Amino acid sequence: MMTLTPSHIIEYLYCPRFTYFEYVLTIPQYEEKNYKVLKGREIHDQKLERNKEYLRKKIGVQEKHLDQYLTGHSLRGKVDEVLMLQDGSMAPLDYKFAQYKEKIYDTYRTQLICYALLIEENFGKEVHKGFLVYTRSKHKLVEVSIDPVDKEKVVNAAEDIFAIIQENRFPNATKFKRRCVDCTYRNICIK
Repeated sequence: MMTLTPSHIIEYLYCPRFTYFEYVLTIPQYEEKNYKVLKGREIHDQKLERNKEYLRKKIGVQEKHLDQYLTGHSLRGKVDEVLMLQDGSMAPLDYKFAQYKEKIYDTYRTQLICYALLIEENFGKEVHKGFLVYTRSKHKLVEVSIDPVDKEKVVNAAEDIFAIIQENRFPNATKFKRRCVDCTYRNICIK
């Protein structure tokens, strides 16, 4: 049984045709590793080494698990930190090599929601929020609420991705046509 990463969900939500081109027709994206991705991984590794014992008591952290690779029924992913909070719930924490600009991007939110579902499935604890650390804004910590509607949206996206792959179904494109300009599949996609 195939499992999906947060990237699969994010790509699908951006445009469902990513799933078709990449996983039905098996046409790779050929995206080059960019500086931000490589630098982000380097900072991630440094944070894991430096912050092994540090608990963020200000947000109610009682215990944490670092660099957790989790798999579930339909998802899989590596969570930077899985936090056990004072109220008995849990939360994902993810480091971003980015500046905080008073906005939580949908991609970051979706990644946290995927991690929330994985934590609930693997640890049997509820997840109501997640945290982002913006390393290029003096390690600013931002809380992101996660509600059942968010989780349902990701579960539905995963189900649709599996349906596209299993049925070899060509999905509708995104309704936001500006996204097509930078798409790696723009030369082979029917507009």
